[in-house]
Amino acid sequence: MPTTITHRRTRIVTLDSGEEPATHCRPGDIAIQQVDGGWTLWFVADDGSIEGYDEPYPSQKEAMWSAKAAAEYSSSDQS
Repeated sequence: MPTTITHRRTRIVTLDSGEEPATHCRPGDIAIQQVDGGWTLWFVADDGSIEGYDEPYPSQKEAMWSAKAAAEYSSSDQS
């Protein structure tokens, strides 16, 4: 079951393995999900497309830090 926090007006959704970001996320969200080899980030664009990083983070904590940094960067663009 996904869990959601909001950081700087951006929803960060932590997904269980096998859950689809498109099912649980909306445009502007960042998803964190455990994959083979670590934790990856997914970014949901305004058109619903989903992109992620090539390399997963070794831990959920590191993925969350990166998601929060991306949310902060995104919020500074909206000023």
